[in-house]
Amino acid sequence: MEENKGNEKAEIYSKRVRAGKRTYFFDVKSTRSNDYYLTITESMRRFKDDGFVYEKHKLFLYKEDFDKFLEALKETIEHVKTELMPEFDFSQFENKVESQERDPTATGSDLRWD
Repeated sequence: MEENKGNEKAEIYSKRVRAGKRTYFFDVKSTRSNDYYLTITESMRRFKDDGFVYEKHKLFLYKEDFDKFLEALKETIEHVKTELMPEFDFSQFENKVESQERDPTATGSDLRWD
């Protein structure tokens, strides 16, 4: 593996997820000591003045917290699906994801959380 030089964090892996008005980035990066961590970035394009700006929110997730984070995320999603919205058909979003993966230029769904 190439050593990390200076203050720049080396990006090892990146996955982009388009979700309507938002885009999520899952990036694996390395520290100067060649340790790994994950950043999860939410990016939203907003109109401001005479153009667009990108509003970003970032979460840093370290390797010692991966399992706890994943378990809490799974439990929380399952709670929403089974306890809060048991009658809702979440499978309708699966087809949109598959079609966007085949055609990245697809505009997405009119189904929104917000």
